[in-house]
Amino acid sequence: MQNSDSAHPDPSQASKDAAHKTVRRATIADAVTVRELTRAAYAKWVLLLGREPRPMTADYDAALRDHLIDLLQVDGEATALIEMAPKADHLLIVNVAVAPTYQGKGYGSALMAHAEEVARTLNLSEMRLYTNALFAENLRLYSRLGYRVDREEQHPQFGVAVHMSKRLGAAADEHSSNRTSP
Repeated sequence: MQNSDSAHPDPSQASKDAAHKTVRRATIADAVTVRELTRAAYAKWVLLLGREPRPMTADYDAALRDHLIDLLQVDGEATALIEMAPKADHLLIVNVAVAPTYQGKGYGSALMAHAEEVARTLNLSEMRLYTNALFAENLRLYSRLGYRVDREEQHPQFGVAVHMSKRLGAAADEHSSNRTSP
């Protein structure tokens, strides 16, 4: 997917290396790939939490039916994904997963920017997400990307969930008005 807005980098251009990168919508045939990639990406959190994070146990057959999941491929290998759930007034980021060997290369940030473009095409001007309060690395990333903490929610099984959001602002509003003009 190409992205003409330089403020929102194209995930396929996230790294400056010579690798060939593409983003494509996952299909039900990708369920095993989505599951394996997510499990690998979240494995680092198991010791911290004392359990597998929720994305490691999700039903990706259902997620692929109910949500939008875009895969970032580098030289044909699935390296990262973003799972999005369009709602009436916002786009919910359900999951961002980057394979361990590709973490730190900007792929997660690029996929977050990609999700903002998806929201704009759906005429949505707000992004939302939630993450575990213990995932300080994720909280720093989301804050750096312009997300603000809306609330924290204690869950008896899963700990504290931090709910965050980001308004897409005038660019989204201008884009929406351009799309609705006759």
